Amino acid sequence: MDTVLVTGGCGLIGKHICSGLLKKGYEVIAVDRQECDYNTGKHHYNFVQAEPTDKNAYAEIFEKNKIKVLIHAACTVDNDMGAIITEKEVNDSKNCDKFIFRYAMTENVEKIILLSTDQVYDFPKTREPIREDHEIKANTNYAILKSASEKALVSEMAHHKNVLCCITRVAPVYTLSFTDNLVAKITDPKDGTKFVSGRGQYGFQFCCVHNLVDFILCYVKNADDMTYAGVYNVSDKLLTTAADIITFMRENHRLGAVVQKSPNGTISKIKGLFGGNKDEKINYRYLDLSKLENNNMLDNTKAAKLCSFRWDIHNTK
Repeated sequence: MDTVLVTGGCGLIGKHICSGLLKKGYEVIAVDRQECDYNTGKHHYNFVQAEPTDKNAYAEIFEKNKIKVLIHAACTVDNDMGAIITEKEVNDSKNCDKFIFRYAMTENVEKIILLSTDQVYDFPKTREPIREDHEIKANTNYAILKSASEKALVSEMAHHKNVLCCITRVAPVYTLSFTDNLVAKITDPKDGTKFVSGRGQYGFQFCCVHNLVDFILCYVKNADDMTYAGVYNVSDKLLTTAADIITFMRENHRLGAVVQKSPNGTISKIKGLFGGNKDEKINYRYLDLSKLENNNMLDNTKAAKLCSFRWDIHNTK
């Protein structure tokens, strides 16, 4: 039975990754700053409590266990609780990631999967799909943090070319119960009101957590040579419109009043007013109104060769 180490294993994404691995018969070691009860008590599940920056704890895990796969979902900030990321946390993350990757490769881990973000891309003004070789431009603290993590992994790969490494650039995630990223796209950053432009037929790229888990499970099982190494865009098949979000929230959760704004009036007047806002730099859920109607979409063709992205806002659980 292969052993998989999942950092951030009790977070929103990590706990679902661990659950999926356990169902597939893997031995799972989850590391996080605090335990959740999602997988507690399940066979072949082990939890280690440690901060992301606790190098001694990670060293002990690698030395005492034969880890075959590392899934690095941890972050030095708790993204499940809030969206604010400081520069200190960015710097802490750099040191943490370098150590984990180096130790993993020194201890002969066969595969490493890093969870990154689509925010590292320079989102175009056109509606051209964003492919894995698209220009990188990390502006927010979260994007800078993840971009640095990517670079740290690539740097270690140069010295351990036999380790199969995968960087997943994931769109903002959601589940039936976790809706913060969805709601952020219908929230005016200026006053916090919920709004929709016109009929809400403009869209955003998201990733149902279960699509991400499916991809990771397929990669762990099927990626067996270096042709599978590299960057993968991971997201839902289609964009989720503002109208979809409003309907979803009203059917499954509480949603107060939603202000309707004219697409050719209010929105066009406020475009560009929020560029460079300091809140946008530290808050990775900040809605840039100047890009509201861009309908930017990730090209996930490469990832779709490994798994089918069957989940969306209409059937998420």
